[in-house]
Amino acid sequence: MLQSVRSSAPSGGSAATEAEGTATVGEDGTVAVTGITLPGQGSELSATCADVTGQTARVVCAAEAFLATLSEAQRAEVVLAETAANATVWSNLPVTFVPRNGIELGSLSDEQLGAALALVQVATGSAENNGYSEVTQLMMADDVLAASGGMQNGVLGSGGPPLGGGPDGSDGGPPPGAPSGGFGGASGGAGGFPGGGGDDYSSGLYYLAFLGTPGETDTWILQFGGHHLAINTTYGAGEVASATPEFRGVEPKVWTTKGVTYAPMADEQAGMAALLASLSDAQLATAQLSETFSDVLVGPGQDGQFPVKKVGLAVSSLSDAQQALVLAAMEPWVQDADDATAAALLAIYENELDETYVAFSGNLSLTNNADYVHIDGPSVWLEFVCQSGIVYSDHKSTTTPSGATTNATTARNTTFRSLI
Repeated sequence: MLQSVRSSAPSGGSAATEAEGTATVGEDGTVAVTGITLPGQGSELSATCADVTGQTARVVCAAEAFLATLSEAQRAEVVLAETAANATVWSNLPVTFVPRNGIELGSLSDEQLGAALALVQVATGSAENNGYSEVTQLMMADDVLAASGGMQNGVLGSGGPPLGGGPDGSDGGPPPGAPSGGFGGASGGAGGFPGGGGDDYSSGLYYLAFLGTPGETDTWILQFGGHHLAINTTYGAGEVASATPEFRGVEPKVWTTKGVTYAPMADEQAGMAALLASLSDAQLATAQLSETFSDVLVGPGQDGQFPVKKVGLAVSSLSDAQQALVLAAMEPWVQDADDATAAALLAIYENELDETYVAFSGNLSLTNNADYVHIDGPSVWLEFVCQSGIVYSDHKSTTTPSGATTNATTARNTTFRSLI
């Protein structure tokens, strides 16, 4: 059976979370959860779409099947103009602070919800703990935050906002995509972080939109996202033209329920940490950046604004074993795209390793606030940063990882490209 992710009200937590969900953080930072289930299970393509051959054709079939379940008014919410203004509407922040394009999952019937998530599933990867599996876990994390009461006391308590600055030496502050003038809220003033509450988080507060009309030969963009999640996949001429910009983040980073442990970004963290651990002292000295980082550089509102100059350690100088670790570090992000696209992208990145660089700041373990690493190549820009928790700000071990990857931009002059 499909587990409902609908909220009891458009701005509220899920019914399960409000009625019976609890989340308790332990001394080791692991959050013990009761009464919350993993959303999006049991969603399946219709038999008609399952028999369609070709990735883009299957996605278009699933998109049309979803639209067929909607009313005319609902379809108008979903199908929007393919413009640069719409394409750049994505964020890592809760939707109550930064609205998203499209229709809210929490407003859908069970039939509509099943069709929506079947589409998201076919458009993303099938690898364990990545792709669709990771998507549903990130949605579940929001139900955990809601059960924790959300940001009832703000983030400006003993935990405080992330420290550090960007590569230009600027001070840390609100993350990219923050509303102009800051959030305000219970504890935050202008330029601060949100005060908010549990109603800011829910697995029902995720949105699905199409920029342009889905078609096998037409150009259109599938957008799906909410708090800590942004999927922007562009289709054109029967192919995936771009799988980015993409964003993943999670808080808490680990939780358990009914004997199952969820850690949706563990693969990303482990891959990057293994790469850094393989470097010699001399290599680390070359790779280390002097700046500190409070967030990713190319985040919401900064589409395509890549650093002009590559910095850090040239992958061409690494051993074969270390180069394999670079590819392994990229893989969890790449596997968020559908399987065929992921394989094609990874092949491109492998061919361009000699022109790729690795750089980091902070601790090699990537477990503390402001720990940061990026991989910069002709066709890939991938970042990973750790921040102190917002809800669990008093617990160092709940440092929340987030990452953004942008592959194939026009500025990089590659076959896979973004329209923005």
